[in-house]
Amino acid sequence: MQASAIAPLRLVFLMWLFFTVEHYLAMDLGFLGIYPLSVKGLIGILTAPMIHGNFNHLLSNTIPLLALGGTLYFFYPSVAPKVFMQAYFFTNILVWIFGRPFYHIGASGIVYSLASFLIFYGFFHRNFKTVIISLVVVSVYGGLAFGVMPFNQSISWESHLMGALVGIVGAFLFSRQPGNT
Repeated sequence: MQASAIAPLRLVFLMWLFFTVEHYLAMDLGFLGIYPLSVKGLIGILTAPMIHGNFNHLLSNTIPLLALGGTLYFFYPSVAPKVFMQAYFFTNILVWIFGRPFYHIGASGIVYSLASFLIFYGFFHRNFKTVIISLVVVSVYGGLAFGVMPFNQSISWESHLMGALVGIVGAFLFSRQPGNT
């Protein structure tokens, strides 16, 4: 189980490092977010998941990243690195293309991608173990579905939606490959 937490722990470490630097140096690193369809916003594809608006925002991404990322790496080690990279990069690229014109920050798109992957992989793959994992993730994180709706304009629901779509597509594609259980 310890090895399964390394990649998510690295990301969480970087998120907390950025937040600590931003807080103690009284800097606003929001400009490192994704600003859609602009050259200045391209850096956000790499850095936006590290930037958080406040402590609650950081904490609300930390716990699910560790739980979902750990679950992914523990149960699906053969595909986990690819899924994690897709969650990170494809989600952010889609936000850069389709997001509203403001800075999108935080790692919630990755959270949504991981949750969607874990939920839909079981339903697409259809074996006992993957379905049980899906049901557990739905019972714990099923409420995330409401986050893909544009109810709160100050939240990047685009990150949530794009992450969910990346997770669903990844689950479908990886479930069709032999040997991925």
